[in-house]
Amino acid sequence: MDRRQFLAAVAATSAAGASPFAMAQDWPANPVRWVVPYPPGGGTDVLARTVAESMRKTLNQTIVVDNRPGASTNIGGQLVAAAKPDGYTIMSADNAILAFNEHLFSKLPFSPDKDFTYVGGISRFPMALVVNPAFEAKDFKEFLAYAKANPGKLNYASPGNGSPHHLAMELFKNRTGASLTHIPYKGAAPALADVMGGQVPCMFLDLASGLPVIQSGKVRALAIGTAKRVPNLPNVPTLAELGLKDSEVYAFQGILGPKGLPPAIVQRLNADLQKALKDPDVVKRMADFGMEALPGTPEQFHQLARTEAKRWGEVIKTAGVKLD
Repeated sequence: MDRRQFLAAVAATSAAGASPFAMAQDWPANPVRWVVPYPPGGGTDVLARTVAESMRKTLNQTIVVDNRPGASTNIGGQLVAAAKPDGYTIMSADNAILAFNEHLFSKLPFSPDKDFTYVGGISRFPMALVVNPAFEAKDFKEFLAYAKANPGKLNYASPGNGSPHHLAMELFKNRTGASLTHIPYKGAAPALADVMGGQVPCMFLDLASGLPVIQSGKVRALAIGTAKRVPNLPNVPTLAELGLKDSEVYAFQGILGPKGLPPAIVQRLNADLQKALKDPDVVKRMADFGMEALPGTPEQFHQLARTEAKRWGEVIKTAGVKLD
């Protein structure tokens, strides 16, 4: 063995012998990449950047947001699942990667249950059933009666097949027996624009993008998909109040890392995330979006995700929705 081979062997042995504890002690020595599986400018991106900026202060390290949209968040998910578990790659994860895609796709490049480390929840924001202000149904009871009296004739908009908005209406149909026809759009903005314009009468709208529109009267909210009424819309009843059981419909988000992330790094990330969720700037931004913070442990976040995956799996199977 020559000198170069000997030095390479020593370096390899030293690297192999580096313990996760030692890695965690030195972490973060470099910038952290935060993958957002959506384009810049949307609610998920804005929230990630807000939380990242708050966590940067306590981590004392730069957090770089890296937008990797596509394939219903599977592109970003695959990137993170394959990343080195050293704490320098994390991601925003929502309903799609956490609860929907394993049922919407026949095959995924990762397992949402087994190929990630769950760090913690960030927030959730409810869906509201909204109609164009000129639509003849003035409340939920009238809307349901209209839908049942006109099976298949009532169209509804969504940002696309498999979106939380689409599946929220499928759950509504499942719980009520009503028949509505899905009109998918390429994004929330064009879907909402056509509901406001009257081309499509209704949709489920997330409060993160829709709260100002509801408050301005450009659409009318008939019901909200939370267990309790939301402070921003105190006069809008919940679906549960209106008699629909197990009918909560909301989008939720949290942070994932690659499988095998050292426990000490997970603990540090979670602790800094909990601090960020109490940061006045983050609290205000969430309030502006109509969001509810989701503080808690990695275990609680994982349990929430798996519970939602089971619940939505039944809805998706019944509706026959597939994305491949």
